[in-house]
Amino acid sequence: MDGSPGRPPSAAQARHQGHQEDQDHQERHRDQGRPDDADTSSRPGRFSVGVIGAGRVGPVLGAALARAGHRVVAASGVSDRSRRRAEDLLPGVPLLPAADVAERAELLLVTVPDDALGDLVAGLASTGAIRPGRVVIHTSGRYGVGILEPVLRAGALPLALHPVMTFTGTDVDLARLTGCSFGVTAPEPFRPMAEALVVEMGGEPEWIAEQMRPLYHAALASGANHLVTLVAQAADLLRECGVANPNHMLGPLLGAALDNALRSGDAALTGPVARGDAGTVAAHLAELARYEPHSPVRAAYLAMARLTADRALAAGLLTAEQAEPLLDVLGGTA
Repeated sequence: MDGSPGRPPSAAQARHQGHQEDQDHQERHRDQGRPDDADTSSRPGRFSVGVIGAGRVGPVLGAALARAGHRVVAASGVSDRSRRRAEDLLPGVPLLPAADVAERAELLLVTVPDDALGDLVAGLASTGAIRPGRVVIHTSGRYGVGILEPVLRAGALPLALHPVMTFTGTDVDLARLTGCSFGVTAPEPFRPMAEALVVEMGGEPEWIAEQMRPLYHAALASGANHLVTLVAQAADLLRECGVANPNHMLGPLLGAALDNALRSGDAALTGPVARGDAGTVAAHLAELARYEPHSPVRAAYLAMARLTADRALAAGLLTAEQAEPLLDVLGGTA
């Protein structure tokens, strides 16, 4: 869970790593949450971990917790692919029904799709599979701890830990967790434990208030998921132009654009919209309409150009006088 070689520890790591005060705090919470009959003699202060959902995320985080000294005791997976993934990343861990995993674990990692999370949690709580003192973690970006209300009523400790990373579901992801941000939401008394668990997995905890989770997730989806769509769309257009290897052409351009945007924000805006070059933008729109008259590609270009113009104006990169002919072009029907 240390940072990259030569990189100074982050503020979160400095708060948690190597400080006995934080470790004692974390272990007090764990002791409160551990049933009397649990066998912890072999790993003092460690959790027995169960993983429900053997998609790309669950087995990786389970392996990260195991690497930090916790013990994965059970996992569940439905498809053949998920079961093979669990076997690869969690060797020797039995694959059981979800309720059995919940009953065996002191810390339950629930990594199912967003739309399945609420019903699964409510079902486990209603059957008594969630016992008082257990720690229940979900990894959804959309939800905070409100969706875990059924397990809270059952006496469990709810935590929302969302890794801000795309996963392959292989051991490659374990290295990528180093320095990965996690969106953390938890009841305030359990915030130190939530943050410590993230640091143990190699991540960087970032506190997200319960009411801000939907906006937080929308921001990530807009930045990452839509980026993939834009890149793939640009590559398709370049292929139409006869470019044999669009990825080779786009790589340096997009890498520099992303780096500049992260460093400088709106000041990194370049191109015809940021320059107020209305003629070029009009030519682009006309060509996209000719290329695929009923395609959403032109509409996407127009929407992004409008947003870019708004941001360039707000940042002072574009004057009102420069923007007027551009906005006339962008004000047309998509």
